[in-house]
Amino acid sequence: MSAEKVTASEKTAIGIAHSKVILIGEHAVVHGQPAIAIPFPLIGVETVIEYVPGAVKMDSTFYHGPLKHAPKELEGIVECVSSSCEYLGIPYKDLLIRINSSVPPGKGLGSSASVAISVIRSIFNYCDKECSVEELLQLANVAETYAHGAPSGLDTLTITSDKPVWYKRGNPVEHIELGEDLHFIVADSGRIGDTRTSVESVANLLKTAPQRIHSKIERIGELTHNAKEALEKASKHILGQLLNEAQKELEALGVSDAGLNKLIHFAREEGALGAKLTGGGNGGCIIALAQNEVHSKQLAEKLRRFGAAAVWPFVLKK
Repeated sequence: MSAEKVTASEKTAIGIAHSKVILIGEHAVVHGQPAIAIPFPLIGVETVIEYVPGAVKMDSTFYHGPLKHAPKELEGIVECVSSSCEYLGIPYKDLLIRINSSVPPGKGLGSSASVAISVIRSIFNYCDKECSVEELLQLANVAETYAHGAPSGLDTLTITSDKPVWYKRGNPVEHIELGEDLHFIVADSGRIGDTRTSVESVANLLKTAPQRIHSKIERIGELTHNAKEALEKASKHILGQLLNEAQKELEALGVSDAGLNKLIHFAREEGALGAKLTGGGNGGCIIALAQNEVHSKQLAEKLRRFGAAAVWPFVLKK
């Protein structure tokens, strides 16, 4: 993807990454249960890197200027860039990194991981080096640790995949083969979610009511196992029911809120086979399973009119 090397000053390279959506298993995955995430191709990040003499600089909607003066929120990306340069053995200078992202941050769609993977790919391409999935995951984890504290790794794994990912910490990653095409809608509540705070609140609940909360987490794990089977066996009606059940458990964990519940209830009333929050919750997005392509477009339009800040209908192909 990198441009031909005519002179160093003319060299540019590009790195791209799509986004991700957690289908089922959020929060429980932190406590040893499985989760399923799906690639979300409608939004993503493109990073263009070019030779510009001087300190490493960034040009993005978040920040413009030398990386050494970047705000604390970008600390993970700063570390990711320096780690990538160190890994590749190139000087940490003479680079302008332009980041163009359509992934809204704080919505549970993998914004920080998408940016990190796009940036890493651009640096590897700039050096005319192939980047393995293992290298991507290792370097992206630097940024994710700053963003989420103790990331599960699910975001980076899904963003580097074109198939649904079955993830359980400590186990080999599996890719799920779909039995049929599935039509989903992601709808943005318009409010930022805070994954770290939500994860911490569930951890605190586990300390105060371990038996009750542990049973909720185990139930989400059971539903996730059943969802994998439904995906493989082309049982979309069963999958929809499982998504609804998972939402009940997430509400019991206190990670949903009135705004998300309103969108979820509306989607179900308008014929969604299932709907739930996706990601950390308490803000962010919902995901709804439509009956078919026509229904997906209709439901997306109705959610827009109902007040969703943004709506993305997409098909997950088998």
